[in-house]
Amino acid sequence: MALSAVARQSRTTRRSPTWVSKSAPYVICIGAFLLIWQLISLVLGVSRLPGPINVVIDTWDPYISQPFFDDGGTSKGLGLQILISLQRVALGYGLAAVVGVTIGGLLGLNRFLGKGFDPVIQVLRTVPPLAWFPITLMVFQDSTVSAVFVIFITAIWPIIINTAVGIRQIPQDYINVARVLKLSKSTYIKDIVVPATVPFVFAGLRIAVGLAWLAIVAAEMLKADGGIGYFIWDAYNAGGDGSSSQIILAIIYVGFVGLLLDRLVAFVGRKVNQGAE
Repeated sequence: MALSAVARQSRTTRRSPTWVSKSAPYVICIGAFLLIWQLISLVLGVSRLPGPINVVIDTWDPYISQPFFDDGGTSKGLGLQILISLQRVALGYGLAAVVGVTIGGLLGLNRFLGKGFDPVIQVLRTVPPLAWFPITLMVFQDSTVSAVFVIFITAIWPIIINTAVGIRQIPQDYINVARVLKLSKSTYIKDIVVPATVPFVFAGLRIAVGLAWLAIVAAEMLKADGGIGYFIWDAYNAGGDGSSSQIILAIIYVGFVGLLLDRLVAFVGRKVNQGAE
């Protein structure tokens, strides 16, 4: 009995540090980052670069403690500002996903179209997102619609390219089997093309969601009513005490939301890929 008790205690002792070993890299590295940030703040001056402690103190009320406050107009908490931006991203990104997968599928299935439109895609995809903003403002005469279009035109290219590449990467054996069995076009697409290209499509969607989130923040800085990008630019223009801390807090929010969006698309991609197999 004594030996078994010692054995159980030994196993418990070996198991207990598991969570510590898993969390230790995050605790140490993030703690080191915050410490270095605080030290740099002390060297440069809190007024120029607030440290993490100053950011929390300056923005606790109301931006951290009340993220969803609404005083009317554009005076809203960061939670509501994020939701405004997410609505624009959802619309632009959703349109880019539908149109991008459709166009990418056509270019992948039709070699002639794929080869002919490739130079056009390669030229347009290199245009910076904000370069589209002035022309969209002139065309649509609406800042919100223009911001959604900027998201759409930014996010669509990786979706088109990855979808087309995925179709072209279908093994020749699959194509030969489809020809031998004389599968119809719809059956070929449903049973061969879709399962084979799902990983490529979601790789493009994952890249696109990050680009869409970057584009909306930049677009809202130029001209928008509300949104996290607007909040950052408005805080900069307002100046005064606490504005730097507000900007840094907003940047942290942007980073966390971008991470969550990336993980969400990756999660959906894994589930869809498992269902397609």
